[in-house]
Amino acid sequence: MNNRDVIADLYAAFARRDLPAILALTDPGMTVIQTDQLPWGGTFHGHEGLRTFMERLVGRVDSRVEVEEYVEAGDQVVAIGRTRGTVRGTGTPFDIRVAHVWTVKSGRAVRFEAYIDTPGMLKQLG
Repeated sequence: MNNRDVIADLYAAFARRDLPAILALTDPGMTVIQTDQLPWGGTFHGHEGLRTFMERLVGRVDSRVEVEEYVEAGDQVVAIGRTRGTVRGTGTPFDIRVAHVWTVKSGRAVRFEAYIDTPGMLKQLG
């Protein structure tokens, strides 16, 4: 399995909310980074940190990432696309551009950096 396939499988597992598959495709020491301007943002470490990030994210929004393009660069895979969904509590829909930078080593994601249209997302969050 190449690095792009690992990341594509991760997106499929996220879409299914399949935590065992997500954990199998990520390194126990992984790092997750997203701007702390977002309610679910910050820097998280390990599988426990990944769980915390995911709980905060799905607690605020119901969303799906639709990858339009993968760019492979050695150990890194950039996934460019959109996150679409609704804000929990208000039902406000959103459709926001994203660029996710993944680092893969030995067939597992070791780092995830999420870049999104932060002003656009904050506007939809209210």
